[in-house]
Formats: sequence, C-alpha cells, structure tokens
Amino acid sequence: MSTQQESSIASLPGWEILIYWILSVGSHLYSFYHLHRFSKEYEAGLDREFELQEGFLIPGFKKDPTDFEWSFWNECGRKSLLWSFLGHAVVSRLASFFIPQGRVGVLTGYSLLVAWAVLGSRGLGLVLLHTCLYFGVAHLRRPALTWTWTLTLLASQYLSPVEKLQRSWYETESEYYLLYFCVAFCCLRSISFSLEHAWRPLEVGGLTRFCWLTAYTFYHPLFYTGPIISFRDFTQQMQDAAGSIPRLDVPSLMVSIARICCWWLLAEIMIHLMYIHSITGHETYLHFLPPWALGGLALALVQFFYVKYLVLFGLPSLLARLDGLSPPRLPRCVSIMYSFTGMWRHFDVGLYHWLVRYIYIPAGGSHHGPLRKMLSMALTFSFISYWHGGHDYLRNWALMNWLGVMVENGVKALLCSPRVYPAIERCLSPSMRRRCQAFLSAFSTAMLILSNMVFLGGNHLGRIFWKRVFIQGLSTFAVPTLVFLYSFAQIGLEQDRKEQLSASQRSS
Repeated sequence: MSTQQESSIASLPGWEILIYWILSVGSHLYSFYHLHRFSKEYEAGLDREFELQEGFLIPGFKKDPTDFEWSFWNECGRKSLLWSFLGHAVVSRLASFFIPQGRVGVLTGYSLLVAWAVLGSRGLGLVLLHTCLYFGVAHLRRPALTWTWTLTLLASQYLSPVEKLQRSWYETESEYYLLYFCVAFCCLRSISFSLEHAWRPLEVGGLTRFCWLTAYTFYHPLFYTGPIISFRDFTQQMQDAAGSIPRLDVPSLMVSIARICCWWLLAEIMIHLMYIHSITGHETYLHFLPPWALGGLALALVQFFYVKYLVLFGLPSLLARLDGLSPPRLPRCVSIMYSFTGMWRHFDVGLYHWLVRYIYIPAGGSHHGPLRKMLSMALTFSFISYWHGGHDYLRNWALMNWLGVMVENGVKALLCSPRVYPAIERCLSPSMRRRCQAFLSAFSTAMLILSNMVFLGGNHLGRIFWKRVFIQGLSTFAVPTLVFLYSFAQIGLEQDRKEQLSASQRSS
C-alpha cells in the first residue's frame, strides 16, 4: 500500500536492492524446485488422473495439458490463427503501398473473411447481429439502455438452451469456445462504441459510422484475445495512419518476435517441469503438498498466467503496432505487484482503462465522496466478474479485490492525511518510509496472492491456501514468507521508482 506520494519513492543503496533481488529470485527457484520434485514423485498418479501428454521439449518429461486456456489457444494458433495473423500483416502492408486511403476498408474485408472461415457463417452472423443491434441501441444515445442491452446479452449467453444451440453449430468444443470468446470481447467493443457515440458522436453519416464500428469490432489482430482498445483511440489512430505507410523497423520486429517465442517456450518449459494445473485440480494433493512446494505452486500459477498473457497479448499487439496503432502496454510481472490497485493498473492495462472510462468514472468515481467511490468500485468489480462468467468463485474473487482496493485506499488516505503524514516525515527518513511502505505492502501482497488463487484455481484452492498458509502455517513459516513478500514489494517499488524517474526526465 502506498504510504506516501507515489511520485516520491525514495532510492535505496544498491547492495540492499541486490539482497532483495537475491531473496526474490532465490525463493522462486527454490520453491519451483520443490514443486518439481513433488510433480515427479507423484507423476504416475497425476498421469492416471489427468492423462499427461508426452513432452516434446525436454526428453523424459511429460507435459501438463490441463490449463484449458493455454491448450485451447495453442491449438487455435496451430490450426488457423498464426496463418491468419501472417496474412493480415501481408494484406496490411500491401494495402499501405497500393491503396493507403482504403487500407481500413481492406483490413475490414480481410477480417470479415477470416471470421467467416474460422467461426462459420452462423458464428459470423451472430456477431454481426450483435453488432447491428448495438449500432441501433447506440443511436438512441442512452447509456442506461446500452447497459440494459449488455446485461441482457450476457445473460442470454449463459442460458443453457442458447449454449446448447451454439454448440450444435460446431463439431468440436474448441470451435464453440472460440465463438464464446469472440462474443465476449465484441461486447466490450460495442459498449465502447455505444457510449462514445452517446457522449461525442462521430460527425459522419450513419453508414460511415457503421463501417467504423464493423472495422473496430472485427479488427483481426485484437478480435479473439484483445488487448482492449477504446473505439475513440482506434478511430483516431487509424485516421492518423491513413494515407501513410507505417514505418517497418525490421530489427525491432525480429526482436519482438524472438521475445514472443521465448515467452511461449518458457510457458511450455514450466508445464513440462511442474504439473501446476493437474495438482491444482486434485484436492487431495493440495492437502499434503510440502510447504515450499505449496508456495511454489502459488508462485508458478501466477507466473504461468503472466507468461501466458505475454504471448496472448504480445503477438496481437505487435501486429497492431505494425498497422500504426498504439496498443496498451503488456502485463507487468505479477511477482512485483505489491497492491491490488497496482495489479489492476499494470496487468491488463487495456481492460483497466476500459473499466475506468466506461464504468468507474460515469458511476461517480473518486470525485463525489467515499461512499460514491465505494459504489463505483463495487459496480466495476461486479461487471467484470459477471463478464468473466458470473460463477461463485468469480464473485468471491471480485469481492476480495473490492475489499483489497478499499482497504489500500483507506490506509493511504489515513497515512497521507495532513495530521498524520507530517509526523511520519519528522520521524522517518525517506528510505525508512519506503521500507515501512514495503512492509505494509507485504500483507497486501499476501491477500493479492490469495485472491489470485481463487481466480485461477477456484474456491477450493483459495480455501486450502488460506487454511494451510494463514492459519496452520502462521507459527511455522509466517516469518520467512513475510520476508520474501517484503522483498517482492521492494523490487516492485524499485521498478516504479525507475519508471517515475524516466518519465520525469522525458517531461523535462
């Protein structure tokens, strides 16, 4: 939690930062080693239960295939997405050379063709129907009607008859889930268009507005996984790039591709060496997992989630930059997230800005008193849990995040108040204030990890993690855990300090 102004994070001696790095990296590697040992010891049982796959990266090692999202996108990538992404890059480049003024139209046509090939005529028709309905709702320029239609659409997607009908359109589960993900992301984009049109409509004809909505909704690189860009930013950046040929920096392009390949390789190595998701899915193993291996499981789950989204956001963002767009920053490493607020700001940056612009600020934000701020936060977290599926564990995860942000803001307001902060300044040096900040952040980080366990593994994993770490382990490994969490927070604060310093140098 921030206990001082965010723009004044004090620097610490280099040797102290080095100690924090050694403790952080060492704790990760040591806990991963214990989790690896446990995985190999119980490999036979996990193989019988979850059908581990034969590994292809490391001879003699099996692969944990039970993370649905990773297996799903790997399959989709091999079958179609990598080839369609490559085709998008080629088509975009050719259009920039030969018909620069019509590049958006060409890309829209290509995106619709690929969506038809991948989703089928019924899937494409469903997304187009939603787009047309949102277009009609948007022209009434009533935000309340937009949200009513959105909640109705999401509720219909969760109905069993609707799900059964949509599954009947396809031969495999993967094809259905691809449609499901597309509808979910198109919902966010349609909300962006509808609300932007209500606040400040485009000064063009209705047909042109519909063409822009179609281009925005079906823009191929971001169509399936995001990251999210608002309609306003998409149209402005596309219009700025119109009539020009986006600069192609080949060395930078090759470096970006190499980084994405390294992230993919790292994720594959992790599920070859540690059977993270199989262990998570078997409650019996969670009860007798050794303490260090349990810590390794928590760290491995969040690190794998982070690396996975570097890949899922990295390639689409690269293609978007080649088209002249400025996609949101890629996620920051979760091991240096030391607050709930920072997690939301720095992981899925596009989704964070979307939630702030379209829910938090219109609901009142932070300019109408603490009660209105609490309500705005509650509405924001309620929507995001419902958008993710609305399951009970997602509601618990959203509640934990809401409480975490509220507590962090409350402590920050107290410590930064005119009556308290001057006393802190008199008693503590800037370096000591930063150390106290990291100490408080260690407790926030512990709760953040717990909420991530609920999100990634469900209520059962969160319940077991709470029982074994926060109740049974309080007298045994609470102190070393706090030391490691404190080190994580210091690394995160150091990263923030460097970013602030760099930003101030650029502005000056």
